[in-house]
Amino acid sequence: MKRVKIIWLLTAMMVLSGCGVKKRAAEPKVMAENEVSWYTCLITGTRARIVRESETLSSTIMMQAVRDSMIVVSVTPLMGMEMMRLEITPQLITGIDKIHGQYAEMTYEEINSKLRPALSWEVLQQLCTATLPTGEKSARMVYFLGDEPVELVLDYGERSIDVPVRVTKQNVSRYDRMIIK
Repeated sequence: MKRVKIIWLLTAMMVLSGCGVKKRAAEPKVMAENEVSWYTCLITGTRARIVRESETLSSTIMMQAVRDSMIVVSVTPLMGMEMMRLEITPQLITGIDKIHGQYAEMTYEEINSKLRPALSWEVLQQLCTATLPTGEKSARMVYFLGDEPVELVLDYGERSIDVPVRVTKQNVSRYDRMIIK
């Protein structure tokens, strides 16, 4: 039973970091010469919903990003208490389940072997900074885990750019490592 919960948690983490089938963001947004670029981005109060077959998970999340460096997604369903955390870098995605004291790390290659369409750092950065071509208010993504569709719907909260963010890597030494096969 615990293994099923771990697999379900990792599926949720992968979907939270995905891009969609309905409107895909295949290329990073190109900045115009006079357009203001961002270095840091903080989005608070985002409502995330994951729909998988007959199950639906929903929670409030906060997304913090430092451009081309690191993204931290905090899942905070109850009174602002962080229950799960995703740390995303251009090389690696780390998911930390603080409730069960476990973490897992996967490269994009490992994730893309289980998920279609493939995801990339560029798409995740657009997703977590509300800079998808679909707009800054909401996003809808559909992925397939095997033959099963998994849908992610984000209703973005307040977006602030070039503000202080805390994207330091979590010390995972106190958590048990999950091995995903």
